Amino acid sequence: MELDLAGAELKAVLNRLRRAQGQIAGVIRMIEEGRDCEEVVTQLAAASRALDRAGFAIIATGLQQCLTEMENGNRSGEDPDEMRGRLEKLFLSLA
Repeated sequence: MELDLAGAELKAVLNRLRRAQGQIAGVIRMIEEGRDCEEVVTQLAAASRALDRAGFAIIATGLQQCLTEMENGNRSGEDPDEMRGRLEKLFLSLA
């Protein structure tokens, strides 16, 4: 199963990942500066949510592509049940 992100989807995922990257850098800086624990945890939670959203966006795109492939006769030759199982496992890995 190959993921094909294009245009707006790719831009949205990259933006979320860059946001998370900046938030993680901020968390590191806050820890190095000895900032308040509550502030650090709040920023860390924001970074975690950004990563989760990027992951869900990638999985949603993969689901959409797999459904399209199945409707078009599954040109990849992969068993539809196997494909569904792999996508379900990926989705649950973010839960």
